[in-house]
Amino acid sequence: MDKKMLALSIFLFGFLGMFNLVKAQTSDNKIQEVFLNSGDGFGELRKLLKDNFDFSNHDYKEGIVNSNVRFSLSEDGKITNVHANGDCKNVSKEIENVLSHLIYKVDMEKLSQKMVASSYVMPVSVMIDNR
Repeated sequence: MDKKMLALSIFLFGFLGMFNLVKAQTSDNKIQEVFLNSGDGFGELRKLLKDNFDFSNHDYKEGIVNSNVRFSLSEDGKITNVHANGDCKNVSKEIENVLSHLIYKVDMEKLSQKMVASSYVMPVSVMIDNR
């Protein structure tokens, strides 16, 4: 791989159980927010994020860049209301851009009842290599 290209081979989602499934319940027992971690059924979404991320931006902070991306799912499974915050505003902006423009729908029927929420939080770690 060319040194000027960003070498990213792995997105790390969750740090070895550091982010657990969190339920914030309302009075009608609907889960408000779910923190996603590996093995939660969102693996395809993670792969699409990795595959569509533009690593050519020279404004990214080098090293491990951590972000949390919040999003909602429409009734048909489309990703909406994407907002990312993290160590590098340019990486967060790219995460938002990728997820907002994906032609992808989460199969709502495959989500377990405990995974149905009004919003989701997905931790994203990106390794930006020296250029």
